[in-house]
Amino acid sequence: MTQPLVDVTIAVHSAVRPIARAVSSIVDHTAAPVRVNVVAHNIDPEVIRENLGEYATHPRVRLLALRDGIYSPAGPMNHGLAHSDAPFVAVMGSDDEFAPGAIDSWLALQRETGASTVLARVRIGSRGIDPYPPVRRGRRRRRLSAAKDRLAYRSAPLGLIDRRRFADLRFTEGLPSGEDLAYSATLWFTGRHVAYDLTGPEYVIHDDAADRVTFGPRPVPDDFAFLDAIEATPWFAGLRRSDRRALAVKILRVHFFDAVLARTKVPEGIGAHRADLIAVLDRIEALAPGVTRLLARVDRQVIDEVRSSSPDANAILHFIDARWNYRTAGAMLPRNPLLALHRQAPFRTLYAGLRAMSAA
Repeated sequence: MTQPLVDVTIAVHSAVRPIARAVSSIVDHTAAPVRVNVVAHNIDPEVIRENLGEYATHPRVRLLALRDGIYSPAGPMNHGLAHSDAPFVAVMGSDDEFAPGAIDSWLALQRETGASTVLARVRIGSRGIDPYPPVRRGRRRRRLSAAKDRLAYRSAPLGLIDRRRFADLRFTEGLPSGEDLAYSATLWFTGRHVAYDLTGPEYVIHDDAADRVTFGPRPVPDDFAFLDAIEATPWFAGLRRSDRRALAVKILRVHFFDAVLARTKVPEGIGAHRADLIAVLDRIEALAPGVTRLLARVDRQVIDEVRSSSPDANAILHFIDARWNYRTAGAMLPRNPLLALHRQAPFRTLYAGLRAMSAA
């Protein structure tokens, strides 16, 4: 086979995942020389070989095996990356697929811009185009800024990555969740000429897996163990205030409020997790002082309730539901009206995301 230009890693841990669909979307619809590294994770590789069907012997497909006994995609993704030697790499979920020509489109944009990373346009099942990251004016495609284009909202490193620049970058192993956050943040905050293929063929995320496992809430510190990985990166200490604020506000809006919501219906009550949730708030505020001032009014009401001596789960659920009513001042404006048009405040962030969804 011609030396690949792109190595794509797909980790698969289940006999029922549609791995042939994922592989087909790459090898049948890409003109550039590519190689697909299918990593059979904690499963007999012969099972995955059978599921690959005709693609098991395809010259562009390589079946690797990893048995580490750990239920995390970090290990198999890193295994695939360690076996990659193409100039560019990409990762893919075993449930997902690339729209025809996606890799070719990313490569074309990379040649044009010299980008160290090209973000893919993402379509999520029946929900449509993912509005994240909410880039400037909803149309920004070239020379993206981690802070100005709010790149931290893209948690997963979906798209094309320059392996030569990030040869040693790996997913964080040993985490119960968030294994891709330090990886992605490194791409955004240390990348060069980051580009966004905003109008190209999509990375398609499917939600048709029949074997998903639902876990109950973990201890709060486990949910935020990824913060240790981010703070341990060599670049984090040198981040500018604006960069820290952009990263921290995303962690609050996405991860913190998800963590609160997950604990509103636990048998022991959210009060049992109050101290841990407050510790996370204090830690994020210390990383980016003043960041909570950029949150919407209803977000602040959630935080006030969490900080109260006896948090009321019903009140928190009411405020969390109000976060999604974008026609209200409570969801769109911070408490300080002077911050209403701040780049990281709700109005500009949401408006940019809506424009990104409709970009053509």
